[in-house]
Amino acid sequence: LAAADPRVLALAAQVTESREQDIPLLLLKLKGILNSASLGSEESKKIKQDIYDYDLTQYCMLVLRQDHSQLRGGWATAAQLAEILSHCCVGLEVKEDAEEFYKKFLPSAIDNLLFLGRRLQARFIRTIKDEEKQDFLHWFQTVTDAICWLFGGHIQLAACVLQNDHFLQLLITDDVETAVMMMSVLHNILRVNSSVLLQVDEETLHSVLDELLYKLSSTTNPVIGNAATKLLLLVAKFCKQLVKLLTARYKGLKGLLSKQWTGKGFDRDLSQLLDLLYLEQSNGKGEVQRQHQAACIIQAMWRGFQTRKRLKKLPQAVTTLQRSFRAKREQELQHLKKQKEDEALKLQMQLQRQRAMRLFHERQLALLEIIHASQVNKYMEEMEGKSALTIQRFWRGYRARRNFHQQRQFLKEYKAAVVIQRAACKFLEKRRRRRPLSPWKDPKGLTDEQRLALQQKVDDYIKLHPASQMSEEMSKELHMQAQEKLAQFLLRSRLDQRAAQRRETLLAQVNTDVELLMNAPGLAETTEKDLDVFMSRSIPVATKARQSHTTMLKYTHWPWWKKLGDEFVEDDVIPDDALNAELGTLFIGGRK
Repeated sequence: LAAADPRVLALAAQVTESREQDIPLLLLKLKGILNSASLGSEESKKIKQDIYDYDLTQYCMLVLRQDHSQLRGGWATAAQLAEILSHCCVGLEVKEDAEEFYKKFLPSAIDNLLFLGRRLQARFIRTIKDEEKQDFLHWFQTVTDAICWLFGGHIQLAACVLQNDHFLQLLITDDVETAVMMMSVLHNILRVNSSVLLQVDEETLHSVLDELLYKLSSTTNPVIGNAATKLLLLVAKFCKQLVKLLTARYKGLKGLLSKQWTGKGFDRDLSQLLDLLYLEQSNGKGEVQRQHQAACIIQAMWRGFQTRKRLKKLPQAVTTLQRSFRAKREQELQHLKKQKEDEALKLQMQLQRQRAMRLFHERQLALLEIIHASQVNKYMEEMEGKSALTIQRFWRGYRARRNFHQQRQFLKEYKAAVVIQRAACKFLEKRRRRRPLSPWKDPKGLTDEQRLALQQKVDDYIKLHPASQMSEEMSKELHMQAQEKLAQFLLRSRLDQRAAQRRETLLAQVNTDVELLMNAPGLAETTEKDLDVFMSRSIPVATKARQSHTTMLKYTHWPWWKKLGDEFVEDDVIPDDALNAELGTLFIGGRK
């Protein structure tokens, strides 16, 4: 075996050791290595073989998938790598793993090249500046040339290009320049392999032809029309079977070509295409008439068969139709009946509600006429109280039912747990009764040696941790000191408690005197009764008691809407907020 090219070896080592973003620029050195040998020579084949063996072609193919807008060199590097990849693959004869090269590597290379072409086409369409558009168009042209060079060296890739989804996406575009380039790629495909359209599936063939016919019918640009017409002429010349498809699938093709594209500068190709289409139409007239007659006979036989079959099923069909009609009519009648019942019920409820309101207002007016004017407020308060009681009763009933439904599952689980526990307790009790009592076993005593060892451990611990000793006189003295301190604390706490009670008493007395002085009349209006209030301490107490009693009575006669928040409070309990204002300054007790 001949030694590998040292330049290829050095480049492979650099690619292996370099960072990912530096690999595209390193791979551009392959162009100089390939150009050093003449095309088709043994040296060129040897260099391409070495490049493939050291996986540099795989690197080129994988780099095409990257977004080169973020890499060094940009899209120009990607276009050059596409050209390098196509030159590396054409003229390469792989002997080991040839199936992997022809069945996997080459289709993947075509797919990556077409994917790169789609990216360049999209950026060309989106770009606004003329300089950038020209650059992207040049790079797109380079990629398409690389694709043509690749399937020109490997004819079997022509069908792979046509069946690729990226190729159809590239062809389906409204941009004139890229569309012309893609139609030139299709033109080269047909020149390389004239029967390729017969090798692809029917869906791909129809998609390509539909796009060509769409371009002819949707634009008036002579460049697009010339390219599409040449492609159709090439298809009609190389594939006679596709001429029938064109005349049968596209009925108005001849009229479209003759009316819209005559006199556009490519009349020679246009007239050749029209001659082929008219010739096919004239040759197929006899065949068409024979097929038409056969189709008429088949249709007549089929209609007769269908009519006889329908006549046999007619009674069953009539029965089914009648059944479905009756069912639908019954359903509509039921719906109308239910709707009428709902409307009648709604009207009846509305009338009952109006009648009840009218009776209620009449009863109110009658009672107001009977009741004395001074008793109206009292009656209205009683009615409000009864209404509040009714509302509260219904609300409590609703809440109790709701809580009962919520707690039903919990009660069910609780009862089930009780039953299970009872059964388990009974089972354990029965088992305990059946189990025989085990004879009593005396605990094993210590041997003499164990007892001596344990006593030795106790003695050692006492020696290490001696207890503090205290005499009897010291113990008594400590007890006496504790008793004295306890007596002093109790005496001090009792004195503090008495002082606190006296302070509270004085405060209450001062508050009461202040309130009496603030509420007292002036000296000109003072009477003996007012003097008695300040002379005796029992009169203020009685006055405050009377005021508190009045406050309680007022609270019991409050309307229902003021006591909504206190529905769970007992009847004899009055809120602290209502009494604080009246009893806050009340002092009960004598003067010291």
